[in-house]
Amino acid sequence: MTDPRVTADDGSTRAANIFDVARLAGVSHQTVSRVINDLPNVRPATRARVEQAIAQLRYSPSPAARALVTRRTRTIGLVTPGVPDYGPTSIATHFNFAARAARYSVDTVSAVDPDPAAIKGVVEGLLRQRVDAIVLIVVDIGVLEVVRGLDLSIPLVAATASARRSPHIVSIDQYRGARSAVRHLAELGHTRILHLAGPTRAPDALERIRGWRDELGERRLEIVEPRHGDWTAASGHDVGLELDIAPGSAVFAGNDHMSIGLLSALRERGLRVPEDVSVVGFDDVPEAGYLYPPLTTVRQDFGTLGELIMQKVLIAVEEPDSVTEDTPIPTHLIVRASTRAPRA
Repeated sequence: MTDPRVTADDGSTRAANIFDVARLAGVSHQTVSRVINDLPNVRPATRARVEQAIAQLRYSPSPAARALVTRRTRTIGLVTPGVPDYGPTSIATHFNFAARAARYSVDTVSAVDPDPAAIKGVVEGLLRQRVDAIVLIVVDIGVLEVVRGLDLSIPLVAATASARRSPHIVSIDQYRGARSAVRHLAELGHTRILHLAGPTRAPDALERIRGWRDELGERRLEIVEPRHGDWTAASGHDVGLELDIAPGSAVFAGNDHMSIGLLSALRERGLRVPEDVSVVGFDDVPEAGYLYPPLTTVRQDFGTLGELIMQKVLIAVEEPDSVTEDTPIPTHLIVRASTRAPRA
């Protein structure tokens, strides 16, 4: 393998620089800079020579120098909630994968407090770091309104559920996912379908409540006000112990982790799933198929969501005059053993 180091005048060795690449390729250092930053007006044969020299010398351009030329840092600021919930964590993970594939780096800041004012401070801090765009994973309905009021000079893309469509929002269709869960229970013959919802200010929870309520309303079934948990198994267990439920009922839980706690509480109360009560979750966490009984749930495609967020960022940064649509990613109902028709 070719040694990438270059011998200096005093006999020592050093890493290659842009002038070494230019010398080896037989071009000016300005031409090398144009190739590195993918600028036009470089002949294909010249570009190929420069790229070959870069590879031979294993030259790595300085990010700071590149930013001076392109006015871009190829860095995206990602604001995540300071909670270990499955949904936001999965979104952040898959977005990082997509950004890396697009040769962007990600500066991640976890906002310990999801309060809108705290998020505003985090966003302003990222702006000072000269990121090319900001991606916001929203878990509080007040956050978007605060961010809309900021004077942003760079694109901002939000991962959030909302009934309002926006070219700056990327989402999974929580509303129709919830309707599919309730539809499944109703088609099995359940007429009393309760809802164990997520936090009252969580956009995902609000859209799932809306879907649950609309599906019941369309079928003229009883609507009992939802009980709220905080996405954790412990909260699902607490609500499950107090839930006004009888054999023949069904529960649509706002996420799988609350379903886990709910299953435990129902067992403690002597109610069998699915013989007495059917349960549907939301997310399809890796453990869902290995619970007892295996959990019927609504699967979210976080991999596609991460890629779509990055695509939206790339278009906003590289084609700022383009307008993109907000088309929510569909969910998929995964039917397992926690649901069945109620006994006559």
